[in-house]
Amino acid sequence: MRARDRGDLRRDQHGGRRARAGDRPAPGGAGVTSRLGVVAGVAGLIVIALAGAAAPWLAPTGPYTPDLGARLGAPGGAHLLGQDTLGRDVLARVLYGTRISLGVATAAVGLSLAAGTVLGCVAGYAGGWVDEALTRVIDVLLAFPGLLLAIALAAVRGPSLPNVVLALSVLGWTGYARLARAAVMSLREREFVAAARALGARPVRIVARHLLPLAGPVLLVQATFGMAGAMVAEGSLSFLGVGAPPPLPSWGAMIDEGRPFLLVAPHLVVFPGLALALAVLALQLLGDGLRDLLDVRLDGAGRMTPS
Repeated sequence: MRARDRGDLRRDQHGGRRARAGDRPAPGGAGVTSRLGVVAGVAGLIVIALAGAAAPWLAPTGPYTPDLGARLGAPGGAHLLGQDTLGRDVLARVLYGTRISLGVATAAVGLSLAAGTVLGCVAGYAGGWVDEALTRVIDVLLAFPGLLLAIALAAVRGPSLPNVVLALSVLGWTGYARLARAAVMSLREREFVAAARALGARPVRIVARHLLPLAGPVLLVQATFGMAGAMVAEGSLSFLGVGAPPPLPSWGAMIDEGRPFLLVAPHLVVFPGLALALAVLALQLLGDGLRDLLDVRLDGAGRMTPS
């Protein structure tokens, strides 16, 4: 046997393997790219969050002060991003809109993540009829188009920020439940879980201390992408008039208000749309980078699974 073959055999015996088609590339350029994505995403989110927090100092005129004599004012001078249909400062409304978009997205994802993780872990560990019941409920909910269901719920309950959070959470928890369930089911028969059972550990302790930390990377990546989706959904609901009630400065509502004046005052649409696009881009970069750095993989159906 040649030396190279013996080396390959030893690597196989110790868990190593030769590279095959479809394998993840070796660390190097991809790792650098992932880190750059995380850094860019985090930096972008920090800038956006700080801009929203510093809105009273960056735009002291406030988002609700009208100036009917300067309606549709062009960008420049005291109003860097121009004025809207009521003469309100667009910069102030974009900055204050950051608070609404980030706040709604954080609340919706937090609620969905908490509910989905708990239900998914319970179903995945218990199995049997509990798992079957949760699976059927998820299948029924996923049969409805997510945005249409959110629009219907928000329309029935009326436009308000709590209703937007509720509407986005009704279906949002299902994705986290499926990921948590799959992770727990793949780990519950491992030796360390059996050892914990033999030592008398209760199911809640086993899930919380042994299984949930291993599912954490998958749920974290999903939450990052969920934040981006929630921001787009909130903007869509506000654009349709069933999200943030006027005069709250939601980016989606600002785009809707400026739509009739797109040709004469494009700044009414461009700046809130650009703010939304940059926020979503930052979250997507962060999610992509975390997925690679934490080694979260996709299965054959395109679902994220822990490596």
